[in-house]
Amino acid sequence: MISTWLVSLFTYLEPLLCAVAIVFLLRSKPWRNYIYLIAFLAVRLSSVLVYLGLKSLVQLRVVEAGSAYRVYFYSYWSSYAIEAILSILIIYSIFKLAMAPLKGLQKLGMLIFRWVAAISIAVTLGIAIAPNHTGKEFIVALVTQMQQTSSILTLCLLLFVCFAIRPMGLSHRSRIFGVSLGLGILAAVSLVDAAWLAHNSNMQSTINVINGLTICVTLCIWATYFALPEPKRRMILLPTTSPFHRWNQISAALGDEPGFVAIGGIPPELFAPAEIELMKRASVMMGPKQTEAPPTSNLRSISA
Repeated sequence: MISTWLVSLFTYLEPLLCAVAIVFLLRSKPWRNYIYLIAFLAVRLSSVLVYLGLKSLVQLRVVEAGSAYRVYFYSYWSSYAIEAILSILIIYSIFKLAMAPLKGLQKLGMLIFRWVAAISIAVTLGIAIAPNHTGKEFIVALVTQMQQTSSILTLCLLLFVCFAIRPMGLSHRSRIFGVSLGLGILAAVSLVDAAWLAHNSNMQSTINVINGLTICVTLCIWATYFALPEPKRRMILLPTTSPFHRWNQISAALGDEPGFVAIGGIPPELFAPAEIELMKRASVMMGPKQTEAPPTSNLRSISA
């Protein structure tokens, strides 16, 4: 069947595209800003390589199918959970990069993001921990819920980047937008998969083809964005009536540390000798006996 052939093609094509995307990421100058994306691709690559290795061992009759499935089950769901966690970290880093020019909003948004992520994780654990979920069922329920949570957060980030791309000085050729777009595509397909599996116990060949195609398209998008030079970020020019400007001022004011005042005298050793000499001369000039303006010679000596 054509669908089976396409699934096999995408399965062998995915590790190649993962490796290409990692190479282009590491070759780019700001690769440290996308360290979580590199880790995400590395986990994805290792998961596919484990699957292909086990498949080859079963075909060569080196390993039994039952033993290979048990190994693949835990490796697949472990990597799936790690990918969900890394997806949240990627979203966090992308939001930080997108809001870099507006430090006040960046700090406030990161604080809100942490609270939302913590609440989402708590809800995920609460849904996964159920009386009828034991053993493998608990692992599947927990990881699936984690993936859905990260998918929702990813789509929210993509929506924010699309609306704030102009005010933040970015363009559609920016790597921030490219990474967000790829994550958004994966998140949308992941939610469609979850809805499909809720009504169908078995994955159909059409869904497998769509998943494979989506992953390969996303990897091509990331490889292209990091292979091409990124346009320089524009300077942000916001009018005084802009809500971004006002909220950034408010956020910066709320996040500022309080000022400090000195209580008591200041020890003389904190001042340089020249500063102490100037203060001595100034105190002499402003003493109680100095009722008239000081002579010009004194002013010249002080300025000297």
